[in-house]
Amino acid sequence: MEENFNMVAKTLFGFEDLLAKELTQLGAQDVKTGVRSVSFSGDKGFMYKANLGLRTAIKILKPIHTFIVNNEHDLYNNIYKMPWEQYVKPTGTIAVDATIHSELFTNSLYIAQKTKDAVVDKFRDTTGERPNVDLKFPDVKINVHIDRHQCTISLDSSGDSLHKRGYKIATNIAPINEVLAAGLIMLSGWDGQTDFMDPMCGSGTMLIEAAMIACNIPPNLMRKEFAFERWNDWDVDLFEKIEESLLNKTRDFHYKIIGYDKAPSAVTKAIENVKNAQLDDFIAVKHEDFFKTQKGGDEKLHMVFNPPYGERLNIDMQEFYKNIGDTLKQSYPNTDAWFITSNLDALKHVGLRPSRKIQLFNAKLEARLVKYEMYAGSKKGKYMK
Repeated sequence: MEENFNMVAKTLFGFEDLLAKELTQLGAQDVKTGVRSVSFSGDKGFMYKANLGLRTAIKILKPIHTFIVNNEHDLYNNIYKMPWEQYVKPTGTIAVDATIHSELFTNSLYIAQKTKDAVVDKFRDTTGERPNVDLKFPDVKINVHIDRHQCTISLDSSGDSLHKRGYKIATNIAPINEVLAAGLIMLSGWDGQTDFMDPMCGSGTMLIEAAMIACNIPPNLMRKEFAFERWNDWDVDLFEKIEESLLNKTRDFHYKIIGYDKAPSAVTKAIENVKNAQLDDFIAVKHEDFFKTQKGGDEKLHMVFNPPYGERLNIDMQEFYKNIGDTLKQSYPNTDAWFITSNLDALKHVGLRPSRKIQLFNAKLEARLVKYEMYAGSKKGKYMK
């Protein structure tokens, strides 16, 4: 039996509870939420499972040492003392990244450099050889986290951020992060039991994440590599077993996922990405201007989208957001429409009252995820039935 150990899953602000729920459903133990992170415990197989199966995680870290730091000498000495030979060969490669929440230290690059020096010096002093730095494909990626006086050294089991799923071969100017897209769909409560639409689909991220949620497909199956595949204890048989067990839990989906975009180039890219993700059986992408469309049929529709914020596109945002409200009101009855925006001023011009507002961040921008409920017939009529 593999032993359990502690791990930390990093996420975006506002997704901590979603990630904790995902971890619990996957079978994690000791699940505790933090800020932009959730700690949990599991064995090596579960670490593989978390990397493959979590939709709202950015990284899975494995803490290996914690100590108190009062100055850079404490940092260097504590890292120097660690048994690095357990994790990397003297001729191997390393990369270090650091995050800091401390008045003692202000420069994360300096902390990363100091950590690298301590590891390299230890090997040079004990073996006469030293690991090289490889920022792209290191054998071991070391994460340093300093919170006030507490320093935690972790191994990064993911490598590249887990939002890089591997299905995207074409992007437009402002593609939405895959983890953000998955989290928005999950926050909207979509369960795959209705049709789904993204009326401003760009390169198709929201559509693909929705299809993977509907069919319970593990989000990171198409990734080229995880960092743990270069570790000394890499177990390919165990990994394949975990992969197979996740694939056995996929399910059928009996509704439609529809994407519109008025830019022909975006439609081409979305179709390409959908095909690459092998989800073209479930997703239809059309060249349409949302403001000139109407909902087909009376069935319930679930809509999640990421309209322009005015950061990169030169358009009249007030008029644009007014058009969103008018189109929903006039052409999309029996629809739950959710969208995220950081243009809080333009949001006032939608002209509809949101039934939900959730504070989030899109990259560095403070944003709101808002919900508008479009009823079949009038709202008054709904309550008088």
